[in-house]
Amino acid sequence: LSQGTFYSGNLMHLELCVCRQEQFTLVLSFSFSPSPAFHIVTILSRSHADRNVYPSAGVLFVHVLEREYFKGEFPPYPKSGDASNDPITFNTNLMGYPDRPGWLRYIQRTPHSDGVLYGSPTAEHVGKPTVIEITAYNRRTFETARHNLVINIMATEEFPLPYQAEFYIKNMNVEEMLASEVLGDFLGAVKNVWQPERLNAINITSALDRGGRVPLPINNLKEGVYVMVGADVPFSSCLREVESPHNQLRCSQEMEPVISCDKKFRAQFHIDWCKISLVDINKVVPVYITRPDPGTGILPEFGEYNPPSESLKSRNYFSDFLITLAVPSAVALVLFFILGYTMCCRREGVEKRNMQTPDIQLVHHSSIQKSTKELRSMSKNREISWPLSTLPVFNPVSGEVVPPLHPDNYETTSMPLMQTQTNLQNQITIPQQRPSG
Repeated sequence: LSQGTFYSGNLMHLELCVCRQEQFTLVLSFSFSPSPAFHIVTILSRSHADRNVYPSAGVLFVHVLEREYFKGEFPPYPKSGDASNDPITFNTNLMGYPDRPGWLRYIQRTPHSDGVLYGSPTAEHVGKPTVIEITAYNRRTFETARHNLVINIMATEEFPLPYQAEFYIKNMNVEEMLASEVLGDFLGAVKNVWQPERLNAINITSALDRGGRVPLPINNLKEGVYVMVGADVPFSSCLREVESPHNQLRCSQEMEPVISCDKKFRAQFHIDWCKISLVDINKVVPVYITRPDPGTGILPEFGEYNPPSESLKSRNYFSDFLITLAVPSAVALVLFFILGYTMCCRREGVEKRNMQTPDIQLVHHSSIQKSTKELRSMSKNREISWPLSTLPVFNPVSGEVVPPLHPDNYETTSMPLMQTQTNLQNQITIPQQRPSG
């Protein structure tokens, strides 16, 4: 059972109970489809003991976190007779670390759906038990329950399979494709087209993880999923049809290629044949990247870092103080004294300046200064001309001098904005010119 990663036959369901030292009970649930293909093993524990699973390297690993199993860890529903449908979410991480291993992924669409751990372990993880902490959160009561999942990755002789094909399915989400029935149907359709002796699901990746966009919530659009499968025989002629020049031209024009075996998938899976990837590992040229020699600041590959001991020698910081503070302060003080002596003690004075200045220049300066003083004194004694409205008006006809419109004692502040006949008491009428004769 530890090596059982795929099965053949028409057996639909099998449950096997194993009791070990009367400490815990394991229930192994196998689901099979009528077509011989890859099947998923789910191991559940009925107690608080750690759950152990044994996936194989290079083969898809799927583990379902069932809400019904974790409901027993929380108090019963408060109302009798009502179905308990508490929202439960899960948090998974590697023990002692904040996140999961790089090859393991987790998805849960809503708090009312089951969570799924899935991924494809590599040969590097063989023989290294991976302990995953699973924490269930009840969003109604805010209680938690914690279990450990121990993943023991085992090696396989057939890993990796030499021929690998990756399909892009447009009408599926990743959690729908991870279901054992759906994945079994897909592998059965691939087996009918490819006709291999051994066929394994290697990896499943959401299109969102490949840079895809979240679809609009209309017309039941799906995110899309990439499914990689491996086989031990070369690719069939049907899978090779996508590499023909005619189909490559149609793909470049964003048209669907003509594939003869598409009808075997179309009933349940809509495959984008332009995105199919066929890889023959036997023809892949390995690329070796030479690592540069590490410098002195990089630790060697083997060994541990030994920090310095706690008993460190005391250090004298007086020399550092002199270099960082005392020396710059002394230089600044010397510059300050030099500048003060230059500005205060080295002034020439007015007498020395006049002695070194030519006489003709002093005469010109003196005359300009006297003229400036005279003009300033004259401007102070100058009378300001009165406005024309305040001067007397001369009548050229009668020869009389008419006083101004407003006498000196007239208060302009009390003048209304619109003058009437009663407001013209202080106004003097100017005589009009009369015709002769």
